[in-house]
Amino acid sequence: MNSERRRFIKAMGATAATMAFAPVNVRAGSNYHVIVVGGGFAGATVAKYIRIWTGYAVDVTLIDAKPFHTSCVLSNLILNRRLPMSDLQISYDHLISNHGVRVINDKVSRIIPSSPAVKLENGGEMGADKIVVATGIGFEKPTGLDSRKSPHAWIAGNQTVSLARKLGNMGVDDTFIMTIPKSPYRCPPGPYERACIVADYLQRKGFDTGDKAKVLVLDANSDIQAEKSTFSRAFNNLYGNILDYRTGVDLYGVDSDNGIVQTTAGEFQGSLLNIIPQQRATALVRKPNADLTGGGRWAPVDPTTYQSTLFDDIYIIGDSQGTNQPKSAHMANSQAKVCADAIVRSLSNQPTDTSERLENITTNSACYSPINSREASWLTANFAYNQGTGQMQLAHIGEAHKWNSENYQEMFTWAQNLFTDCFI
Repeated sequence: MNSERRRFIKAMGATAATMAFAPVNVRAGSNYHVIVVGGGFAGATVAKYIRIWTGYAVDVTLIDAKPFHTSCVLSNLILNRRLPMSDLQISYDHLISNHGVRVINDKVSRIIPSSPAVKLENGGEMGADKIVVATGIGFEKPTGLDSRKSPHAWIAGNQTVSLARKLGNMGVDDTFIMTIPKSPYRCPPGPYERACIVADYLQRKGFDTGDKAKVLVLDANSDIQAEKSTFSRAFNNLYGNILDYRTGVDLYGVDSDNGIVQTTAGEFQGSLLNIIPQQRATALVRKPNADLTGGGRWAPVDPTTYQSTLFDDIYIIGDSQGTNQPKSAHMANSQAKVCADAIVRSLSNQPTDTSERLENITTNSACYSPINSREASWLTANFAYNQGTGQMQLAHIGEAHKWNSENYQEMFTWAQNLFTDCFI
């Protein structure tokens, strides 16, 4: 086993161990209550670990509009028919039965930081001692975009199924156009992974018989944002006959009816448009009179606790928070444990800013990226809290030297371990 692979495996294990020294001496019968808004990787993890680390003494209510979470992890494999959508739908039943988390299937219409409390669309108002907001990403849709005709599929679910169906219906003379928004966005390697998956799928259907590119990738960034070496080699060596990758192309409009993408580099026309819009915190996080972003794109937080810098007793984790860490499922899981530890300490009347604790705050983001239908690469990034700057600092980044079938098989083990740590 090479040194980079050992670092990756260590990073996978580190997520489960992060902040494992959390106190558990919250007094039983204390009637503390924590509300978690959003049941994705961040929300499920923080709900589970607050219960575990308090010896099940703190009541936790998780609120999500759906009775299950649909994982964005592995969701690009829906597009090339390697996985059914049902494999990515994760029930909250184990959070309920194993950890006593109360789950409410409803939508939060407003957060009331002063109480703190939340308003539910169907269930009135609910108060708590702490509220954790884990609602994922929001979008800034360009003019003219109809996501039913040009699905982004950047939140796994119906749009993923729609994009897969449209991809399967493409003819050999059709062109697939994908746009990549400026960073930061959810899952840094995700768009490049998708480009590979789509190019491989169309190649295997015989789409590379001519010299015209069938997959056009328009990236608003100046370069590949993650796994640059890997994806550059894949684009050039595996998919050079079918994929055209262009950088510095800003999107400003879409004509979904006619398959036209309007950009700073001109107009492009395709048969299937996969428009991934610019991203920001969700609408709930940006509500008037309770704007957790302070008018910005993302919600500012203290990275040692993930408490809002604008409102006490409100915490934001996962994609909507505004630190310099990548927005990914594994990172959301890691941040959730730091947050859970901070909340437990606060409810236990213990400080969160001791030297011991600050020196041990680490997070990581690890993932596998399928490059074709049978091979994958991987990436890991480790962060540590810098007491001098008050920010999380990149401590190490590792990348697979090559894609192979062993990585592809390990990808499913990694994903299952992550699913288990969050939801089981």
